[in-house]
Amino acid sequence: MRILTSREGAPILAFDIGGTGLKAALIDGEGTMLGERLRIPTPYPCPPPVLVEALVALAAPARGYERIAIGFPGVVRDNRVLTAPHFGDAAWAGFDLAGALSLRLDGRPARMVNDAEMQGLAVIKGRGLELVVTLGTGIGTGLFLHGAVTPHLELAQHPLRRGQTYNGYIGDLRLREIGRKRWRRRVGKAIDTLYRLLYFDHLYIGGGNARHLGARTLAARALPASAISIVSNEAGIEGGAALWRDQAPPEAGKGGRR
Repeated sequence: MRILTSREGAPILAFDIGGTGLKAALIDGEGTMLGERLRIPTPYPCPPPVLVEALVALAAPARGYERIAIGFPGVVRDNRVLTAPHFGDAAWAGFDLAGALSLRLDGRPARMVNDAEMQGLAVIKGRGLELVVTLGTGIGTGLFLHGAVTPHLELAQHPLRRGQTYNGYIGDLRLREIGRKRWRRRVGKAIDTLYRLLYFDHLYIGGGNARHLGARTLAARALPASAISIVSNEAGIEGGAALWRDQAPPEAGKGGRR
Protein backbone atom coordinates (compact mmCIF):
# COMPACT_ATOMS: atom_id res chain seq x y z
CA MET A 1 0.00 0.00 0.00
CA ARG A 2 1.37 3.46 -0.88
CA ILE A 3 2.57 5.49 2.11
CA LEU A 4 0.59 8.75 2.32
CA THR A 5 2.03 12.16 3.10
CA SER A 6 0.46 14.79 5.35
CA ARG A 7 -0.29 16.97 2.31
CA GLU A 8 -2.93 14.46 1.28
CA GLY A 9 -4.77 14.82 4.60
CA ALA A 10 -5.53 12.19 7.19
CA PRO A 11 -7.23 9.25 5.51
CA ILE A 12 -9.64 6.67 6.91
CA LEU A 13 -8.68 3.01 7.18
CA ALA A 14 -11.69 1.06 5.91
CA PHE A 15 -12.28 -2.67 6.40
CA ASP A 16 -14.73 -4.81 4.44
CA ILE A 17 -15.16 -8.09 6.32
CA GLY A 18 -16.56 -10.93 4.22
CA GLY A 19 -17.25 -14.59 4.66
CA THR A 20 -14.58 -15.43 2.08
CA GLY A 21 -12.14 -12.52 2.20
CA LEU A 22 -11.02 -9.61 4.38
CA LYS A 23 -10.36 -6.36 2.52
CA ALA A 24 -8.82 -3.07 3.63
CA ALA A 25 -7.79 0.20 2.02
CA LEU A 26 -7.11 3.83 2.84
CA ILE A 27 -9.80 6.24 1.65
CA ASP A 28 -10.28 9.98 1.79
CA GLY A 29 -13.30 11.81 3.19
CA GLU A 30 -15.20 11.28 -0.05
CA GLY A 31 -14.56 7.54 -0.14
CA THR A 32 -11.94 7.62 -2.90
CA MET A 33 -9.26 4.95 -2.46
CA LEU A 34 -5.82 6.39 -1.84
CA GLY A 35 -3.92 3.22 -2.62
CA GLU A 36 -4.36 -0.41 -3.48
CA ARG A 37 -7.01 -2.55 -1.81
CA LEU A 38 -5.44 -5.31 0.27
CA ARG A 39 -7.09 -8.70 0.63
CA ILE A 40 -6.48 -11.91 2.55
CA PRO A 41 -8.68 -15.01 2.98
CA THR A 42 -11.03 -15.01 5.94
CA PRO A 43 -9.63 -17.39 8.57
CA TYR A 44 -11.73 -20.28 9.89
CA PRO A 45 -12.61 -21.00 12.64
CA CYS A 46 -13.05 -17.27 13.22
CA PRO A 47 -13.77 -16.32 16.84
CA PRO A 48 -13.19 -12.64 17.77
CA PRO A 49 -9.47 -12.91 18.71
CA VAL A 50 -8.65 -14.61 15.42
CA LEU A 51 -10.44 -12.00 13.33
CA VAL A 52 -8.88 -9.11 15.24
CA GLU A 53 -5.39 -10.53 14.69
CA ALA A 54 -6.09 -11.01 10.98
CA LEU A 55 -7.35 -7.43 10.57
CA VAL A 56 -4.37 -6.00 12.44
CA ALA A 57 -2.00 -7.92 10.16
CA LEU A 58 -3.93 -6.79 7.08
CA ALA A 59 -3.67 -3.16 8.18
CA ALA A 60 0.08 -3.31 8.88
CA PRO A 61 1.16 -1.51 5.64
CA ALA A 62 -1.24 1.41 6.20
CA ARG A 63 0.15 4.71 7.49
CA GLY A 64 -1.26 8.12 8.40
CA TYR A 65 -4.91 7.29 9.06
CA GLU A 66 -6.78 8.86 11.98
CA ARG A 67 -10.11 7.00 11.82
CA ILE A 68 -11.30 3.47 11.15
CA ALA A 69 -14.47 2.27 9.38
CA ILE A 70 -15.64 -1.34 9.52
CA GLY A 71 -18.27 -3.21 7.52
CA PHE A 72 -19.25 -6.45 9.29
CA PRO A 73 -21.44 -9.30 7.91
CA GLY A 74 -24.07 -9.48 10.62
CA VAL A 75 -26.34 -7.39 12.80
CA VAL A 76 -24.41 -4.46 14.29
CA ARG A 77 -25.68 -2.03 16.89
CA ASP A 78 -23.75 0.71 18.70
CA ASN A 79 -20.46 -0.63 17.34
CA ARG A 80 -21.10 -4.09 18.79
CA VAL A 81 -21.77 -7.35 16.96
CA LEU A 82 -25.16 -8.90 17.72
CA THR A 83 -25.03 -11.73 15.19
CA ALA A 84 -22.26 -13.26 13.09
CA PRO A 85 -23.85 -16.02 10.99
CA HIS A 86 -20.61 -16.82 9.13
CA PHE A 87 -18.43 -16.98 12.23
CA GLY A 88 -20.69 -18.37 14.97
CA ASP A 89 -23.22 -16.24 16.81
CA ALA A 90 -22.43 -17.56 20.31
CA ALA A 91 -18.79 -16.43 20.31
CA TRP A 92 -19.60 -13.06 18.78
CA ALA A 93 -22.78 -11.91 20.57
CA GLY A 94 -22.15 -8.50 22.11
CA PHE A 95 -18.49 -8.32 21.07
CA ASP A 96 -17.14 -4.78 20.70
CA LEU A 97 -15.14 -5.31 17.53
CA ALA A 98 -14.77 -1.59 16.88
CA GLY A 99 -13.32 -1.04 20.34
CA ALA A 100 -11.02 -4.07 20.15
CA LEU A 101 -9.64 -3.01 16.78
CA SER A 102 -9.21 0.58 17.96
CA LEU A 103 -7.10 -0.61 20.90
CA ARG A 104 -4.86 -2.67 18.63
CA LEU A 105 -4.43 0.13 16.09
CA ASP A 106 -2.90 2.85 18.25
CA GLY A 107 -6.18 4.01 19.77
CA ARG A 108 -7.57 5.32 16.50
CA PRO A 109 -11.37 5.69 16.88
CA ALA A 110 -13.45 3.15 14.98
CA ARG A 111 -17.04 2.95 13.81
CA MET A 112 -18.79 -0.16 12.50
CA VAL A 113 -21.96 -0.95 10.57
CA ASN A 114 -23.34 -3.92 8.67
CA ASP A 115 -21.29 -4.55 5.52
CA ALA A 116 -24.19 -4.19 3.08
CA GLU A 117 -25.12 -0.89 4.70
CA MET A 118 -21.55 0.34 4.36
CA GLN A 119 -21.59 -0.57 0.68
CA GLY A 120 -24.90 1.19 0.25
CA LEU A 121 -23.56 4.41 1.73
CA ALA A 122 -21.21 4.64 -1.26
CA VAL A 123 -23.78 4.05 -4.00
CA ILE A 124 -27.26 5.23 -3.01
CA LYS A 125 -28.74 8.37 -4.55
CA GLY A 126 -30.48 9.46 -1.36
CA ARG A 127 -33.95 9.60 -2.92
CA GLY A 128 -36.90 7.49 -1.82
CA LEU A 129 -36.61 3.94 -0.51
CA GLU A 130 -33.42 2.23 -1.71
CA LEU A 131 -32.40 -1.39 -1.08
CA VAL A 132 -28.88 -2.80 -1.28
CA VAL A 133 -28.43 -6.56 -1.69
CA THR A 134 -25.00 -8.20 -1.65
CA LEU A 135 -24.56 -11.64 -3.19
CA GLY A 136 -21.51 -13.27 -1.69
CA THR A 137 -20.83 -16.12 0.71
CA GLY A 138 -24.20 -15.16 2.17
CA ILE A 139 -26.79 -12.51 1.37
CA GLY A 140 -26.48 -9.04 2.84
CA THR A 141 -29.09 -6.29 2.83
CA GLY A 142 -29.24 -2.61 3.67
CA LEU A 143 -32.33 -0.39 3.47
CA PHE A 144 -32.19 3.40 3.14
CA LEU A 145 -34.94 6.04 3.25
CA HIS A 146 -34.02 9.41 1.71
CA GLY A 147 -30.35 8.61 2.26
CA ALA A 148 -30.63 7.53 5.91
CA VAL A 149 -30.04 3.96 7.08
CA THR A 150 -33.23 2.43 8.46
CA PRO A 151 -33.23 -0.08 11.35
CA HIS A 152 -31.43 -3.16 10.08
CA LEU A 153 -33.50 -6.05 8.77
CA GLU A 154 -31.63 -9.35 8.74
CA LEU A 155 -33.47 -10.51 5.61
CA ALA A 156 -30.79 -13.08 4.79
CA GLN A 157 -32.00 -15.16 7.73
CA HIS A 158 -35.68 -14.80 6.88
CA PRO A 159 -37.47 -17.84 5.34
CA LEU A 160 -38.02 -17.34 1.63
CA ARG A 161 -39.19 -20.64 0.13
CA ARG A 162 -40.04 -24.01 1.68
CA GLY A 163 -38.26 -23.16 4.90
CA GLN A 164 -35.08 -22.00 3.16
CA THR A 165 -33.66 -18.62 4.10
CA TYR A 166 -32.32 -16.20 1.50
CA ASN A 167 -28.85 -17.49 2.41
CA GLY A 168 -29.92 -21.06 1.80
CA TYR A 169 -31.84 -20.23 -1.38
CA ILE A 170 -29.33 -18.04 -3.26
CA GLY A 171 -26.12 -18.07 -1.18
CA ASP A 172 -22.76 -19.12 -2.57
CA LEU A 173 -23.16 -22.77 -1.58
CA ARG A 174 -26.43 -22.95 -3.50
CA LEU A 175 -24.86 -21.32 -6.57
CA ARG A 176 -22.16 -23.96 -6.66
CA GLU A 177 -24.68 -26.74 -6.10
CA ILE A 178 -27.29 -25.85 -8.74
CA GLY A 179 -25.26 -23.89 -11.31
CA ARG A 180 -25.57 -20.38 -12.67
CA LYS A 181 -28.69 -20.83 -14.79
CA ARG A 182 -30.93 -22.11 -12.00
CA TRP A 183 -29.31 -19.73 -9.50
CA ARG A 184 -30.10 -16.72 -11.70
CA ARG A 185 -33.76 -17.73 -11.81
CA ARG A 186 -33.76 -17.98 -8.06
CA VAL A 187 -32.19 -14.53 -7.71
CA GLY A 188 -34.94 -13.16 -9.96
CA LYS A 189 -37.62 -14.71 -7.74
CA ALA A 190 -35.92 -13.33 -4.64
CA ILE A 191 -35.86 -9.84 -6.18
CA ASP A 192 -39.59 -10.05 -6.88
CA THR A 193 -40.29 -11.19 -3.33
CA LEU A 194 -38.26 -8.35 -1.84
CA TYR A 195 -40.04 -5.86 -4.06
CA ARG A 196 -43.47 -7.09 -3.01
CA LEU A 197 -42.33 -6.83 0.60
CA LEU A 198 -40.74 -3.37 0.52
CA TYR A 199 -41.82 -1.62 -2.72
CA PHE A 200 -38.43 0.07 -2.90
CA ASP A 201 -37.67 2.68 -5.54
CA HIS A 202 -34.24 1.39 -6.51
CA LEU A 203 -32.26 -1.79 -5.97
CA TYR A 204 -28.45 -1.98 -5.89
CA ILE A 205 -26.84 -5.41 -6.21
CA GLY A 206 -23.24 -5.97 -5.16
CA GLY A 207 -21.05 -8.73 -3.79
CA GLY A 208 -18.73 -11.15 -5.52
CA ASN A 209 -21.49 -13.21 -7.13
CA ALA A 210 -23.22 -10.22 -8.72
CA ARG A 211 -20.90 -10.76 -11.69
CA HIS A 212 -22.81 -13.94 -12.52
CA LEU A 213 -26.06 -12.08 -13.16
CA GLY A 214 -27.11 -11.47 -16.75
CA ALA A 215 -29.51 -9.02 -18.33
CA ARG A 216 -32.24 -11.68 -18.44
CA THR A 217 -32.05 -12.04 -14.68
CA LEU A 218 -33.03 -8.41 -14.28
CA ALA A 219 -35.61 -8.32 -17.07
CA ALA A 220 -39.32 -9.02 -16.68
CA ARG A 221 -39.17 -8.56 -12.93
CA ALA A 222 -41.82 -6.90 -10.80
CA LEU A 223 -39.93 -3.63 -11.18
CA PRO A 224 -38.26 -2.20 -14.31
CA ALA A 225 -34.64 -3.04 -15.07
CA SER A 226 -33.89 0.71 -14.93
CA ALA A 227 -34.59 0.54 -11.19
CA ILE A 228 -31.80 -2.03 -10.67
CA SER A 229 -28.07 -1.26 -10.61
CA ILE A 230 -25.10 -3.62 -10.36
CA VAL A 231 -22.43 -1.94 -8.21
CA SER A 232 -18.72 -2.47 -7.72
CA ASN A 233 -17.31 -4.46 -4.82
CA GLU A 234 -15.06 -1.51 -4.05
CA ALA A 235 -18.13 0.28 -2.69
CA GLY A 236 -17.84 -1.96 0.37
CA ILE A 237 -14.67 -0.03 1.21
CA GLU A 238 -15.64 3.39 -0.15
CA GLY A 239 -18.79 3.62 1.97
CA GLY A 240 -16.63 3.80 5.09
CA ALA A 241 -16.16 7.53 4.55
CA ALA A 242 -19.85 8.16 5.24
CA LEU A 243 -19.46 6.82 8.78
CA TRP A 244 -17.35 9.87 9.63
CA ARG A 245 -18.96 12.69 7.67
CA ASP A 246 -20.76 14.12 10.70
CA GLN A 247 -17.54 15.46 12.22
CA ALA A 248 -13.91 16.34 11.67
CA PRO A 249 -11.29 13.70 12.46
CA PRO A 250 -11.70 12.98 16.18
CA GLU A 251 -8.88 12.95 18.69
CA ALA A 252 -7.05 9.64 18.80
CA GLY A 253 -8.46 7.22 21.35
CA LYS A 254 -11.89 8.83 21.44
CA GLY A 255 -14.16 6.54 19.49
CA GLY A 256 -17.53 7.59 18.23
CA ARG A 257 -20.88 5.95 17.68
CA ARG A 258 -22.89 6.22 14.60
